[in-house]
Amino acid sequence: MSINMGSADRIIRAIVGIVLLALVFVGPQTPWGWIGIVPLATALVGNCPAYSLLGIKTCRKQYLCGHKKTGAAMLSRFFFRVW
Repeated sequence: MSINMGSADRIIRAIVGIVLLALVFVGPQTPWGWIGIVPLATALVGNCPAYSLLGIKTCRKQYLCGHKKTGAAMLSRFFFRVW
């Protein structure tokens, strides 16, 4: 599995996923909020299956985009990135 999402895409997906999951516990308390697991998981992994099928890559840096990385390396780079 290769990384095909950029930082902005991952951050937006994480926020949307958290907001959707919050709907399960707060507000209308609808079970549809469990759909938030999908954008949250794709944000943490850095790979969107739909992007892979369509050939889309939102990575800016070519050396990060398309290379296979382990889950731990992707998580550490996502959460502890130093620019």
